[in-house]
Amino acid sequence: MILTLTLNPSLDRTIEIASLDRGRVIRAATARLDPGGKGVNVCRALLANDVRSRAVVPYGGAEGRQLVSLLAGEGIEMITVPVSGATRSNVALAEPDGTVTKINEPGTALTATELDAVADAVLSAAETADWVVASGSLPPGVPVDMYARLCRRFSQAGIHVAVDTSGPALVSAVAAAPALVKPNRHELAEATGTSIASLGDAIDAAGKLRAMGARSVLASLGPDGAILLENDRAWYGRCPVDEPRSTVGAGDAMLAGFLAGGAHGEHALVEALAWASAAVALPGSRMPGPAGIRRDLVRLLAPDPAVPLTSRD
Repeated sequence: MILTLTLNPSLDRTIEIASLDRGRVIRAATARLDPGGKGVNVCRALLANDVRSRAVVPYGGAEGRQLVSLLAGEGIEMITVPVSGATRSNVALAEPDGTVTKINEPGTALTATELDAVADAVLSAAETADWVVASGSLPPGVPVDMYARLCRRFSQAGIHVAVDTSGPALVSAVAAAPALVKPNRHELAEATGTSIASLGDAIDAAGKLRAMGARSVLASLGPDGAILLENDRAWYGRCPVDEPRSTVGAGDAMLAGFLAGGAHGEHALVEALAWASAAVALPGSRMPGPAGIRRDLVRLLAPDPAVPLTSRD
């Protein structure tokens, strides 16, 4: 069983538009509302493919109640923790070429008592988990080493921990030796203080994260695919999308596919790429089911360091 923790969940509204023209009235082609937050999306992707998971979700206010209702409607197994602040709402503007402009609220601060309640819920549920996924941004006021603390506690109990976050929270978590980290290209560059313009740059930066403590690194490179570093070996793969709809949640689908695929080696990387590309072909933050996942489109390639990366993550 895979347990996810989303400290800063959200309601995600995705609006499809013809083009983003600043200062003008823009008419939406379609709009949809989905439950959001990185750990929540991992659970949604796993559920869509009949892989058991459970989500730990703090929630508050009318937005939080709506979030829980949406998750329950999808059949997500949850442990909910009520908090005093309101759950945040995010907006994504999706253009026909796959460009997505996101506006994310910062979220609500959690009190020390609320944090303890969330941590207790995670620790209790983790006793039956094979993996714990700690993912997403930290709400205002949450200690930057929150994920690192959880990593240490779970690792001591023999539970594998995957971390998908950014900035100082990622750097702190890496030092706690998680089994897996899943940065995107921007997060990889930020955490290592390097510029990433080529595949070689990305591989070197992922190697730095391993040297800092992470045992495996799965780095998503947007339309350029993904790399996997583990046990001093690097894999690289791509899976093209003919008609991209939305990148929202694609990284979460990638992580879900990797864990569902055994969380090790080229087979897991193929699953990760197939699930992520299937998510990009769907509107909003919808997660793909078995019918939409095309493993036959994945191409594992020799990781040529000289290959340039596109400018877009």
